[in-house]
Amino acid sequence: MAVPKKRKSPSRRNMRRANHDKRSAPDLSACSNCGELTLSHRVCPACGHYRQRQIVEIASE
Repeated sequence: MAVPKKRKSPSRRNMRRANHDKRSAPDLSACSNCGELTLSHRVCPACGHYRQRQIVEIASE
C-alpha cells in the first residue's frame, strides 16, 4: 500500500482544506416584470411574478 514519504506541514494541510469552505455570491438576475434583482428560478419578492405570470399576490400599501 502506498504511504507518503514525507509529512505535510500543518500549513499545507490547512491550505488544502481551506478551499472547501469558499462560497461565492449568488447570481442575481433582473425581474422581467419590475426589473428588481432576484435569485434565478424563483418568484420575484417585489412583484410576485415568475416567467411572465403572476404567481403570488403582493399586498400593496
